[in-house]
Amino acid sequence: MTISIETERLILRPLTESDTKDFFELDSNPNVHIYLGNNLVTHIKESEAAIKNILQQYKVNGIGRLAIIDKQTNEFLGWSGLKFEKQLRKEFNYYDLGYRLKEQYWGNGYATEAAIASLDYGFNDLKLKEICAAADVNNLASNAILKKIGLQTKGQFTYEGSLCNWYILKHDEWLTSDL
Repeated sequence: MTISIETERLILRPLTESDTKDFFELDSNPNVHIYLGNNLVTHIKESEAAIKNILQQYKVNGIGRLAIIDKQTNEFLGWSGLKFEKQLRKEFNYYDLGYRLKEQYWGNGYATEAAIASLDYGFNDLKLKEICAAADVNNLASNAILKKIGLQTKGQFTYEGSLCNWYILKHDEWLTSDL
């Protein structure tokens, strides 16, 4: 996959095996996983496997999560992007918007900036009809971001014992948004 998305402050690019150390730092932080089932990685091999899984998604689905890189420092901040999701909602597949940042980068608008760029790519380049997202009801920051960027709450569902808000944004709603 050769995609590269640029925003004012960020570059979103495909993950590579060289991102393993940063991926491990991200997913071994318990604060990052509070609303993700507390499934921390404890060994670098788990991060290697996660990246291999994403590389496989690129091949099979032509899409997957992207590394978020700071343009000025070239630092790995986290990941964002779209994924063809087949597991979270057992009753159907969908294109999922997601993001995850290292804790030291929270609260700087990076997730919002990367998510908007991902929506733009999904609707304008991939011509998707709708993009969905889910967030634990207690994850106030993630829910606020999804609403801020135009996704509409369309109900709730339970995933692995956690109540989650379900969001959808349709292509024509994106076209009329001011983002």
